[in-house]
Amino acid sequence: MGDLRSRFLDVYSVLKSELLHDPAFDFTVDSRQWVERMLDHNVPRGKLNRGLCVIDSYKLLKEGKELTDDEFFLACALGWCIEWLQAYFRVLDDITDNIPEDAVKRRGQPCWFKQPKVGLIAANDGTILHNHITRILKKHFREKPYYVDLLDLFNEMEFQTASGKMTDLITSTHVGERDLSTKFSLPLHLRIVQYYKTTYHSPYLSDEYTDCFGAPEVVGKVRYGIILNDSYMTQSGVVAEYESENYGKLVKSIEAHPSKAVQAVLKSFLTKVCNGHE
Repeated sequence: MGDLRSRFLDVYSVLKSELLHDPAFDFTVDSRQWVERMLDHNVPRGKLNRGLCVIDSYKLLKEGKELTDDEFFLACALGWCIEWLQAYFRVLDDITDNIPEDAVKRRGQPCWFKQPKVGLIAANDGTILHNHITRILKKHFREKPYYVDLLDLFNEMEFQTASGKMTDLITSTHVGERDLSTKFSLPLHLRIVQYYKTTYHSPYLSDEYTDCFGAPEVVGKVRYGIILNDSYMTQSGVVAEYESENYGKLVKSIEAHPSKAVQAVLKSFLTKVCNGHE
């Protein structure tokens, strides 16, 4: 895994260089340095399991056949698009959550919008991160027969996740309020978690559960909203139990798929979710 992560990061460096020297925009020295700093702060962070899972999944779909250098690069590039998408949502999420000064850490450092001289410029940086995804896809996948499908897939992920975030925001209480009983319910939580929020681009429940009960120095971030609302933590525990009870149903559904390779991919994801690896 160490070597895979290292090779994956090498592809990040290639993609970043391409974006920083994109001929479609006449960068100034300052603007290029800003974008590079913004990318390095937000994109190659954390475990990178979302992106690495793309490579693992492609290997499973190849059913033991060795990936060519071109196939490996494309799998990495697509994986990085997932990481770029996550960074885009994370930058905007930190702003919209309106978290206080004592809860602004992500992986031991301030959130991007809390960095010196950043502030609400981060909103525009989020737009840049979002736009980078389509530029990466255009450069490396435009000639592929599945190019339009990739664009459609990312558009769908963005729509579902943004809609879920909206549901989350209008349901959440204001800072200082603790009682969610009149607004929050298990069905609503399941709707946010299972059908929206970040489910479409990563298994969300394991993130939510570890955010609730994991130590910040281990999880890598402080989730103020969850800490503030005790009932939210209770809901997440109930949802974790709900997911555990449905594990067998998920396995049966996966095994009903006609392709053994696809079964292997889905079981791999299921294992990662249940073990809290994502």
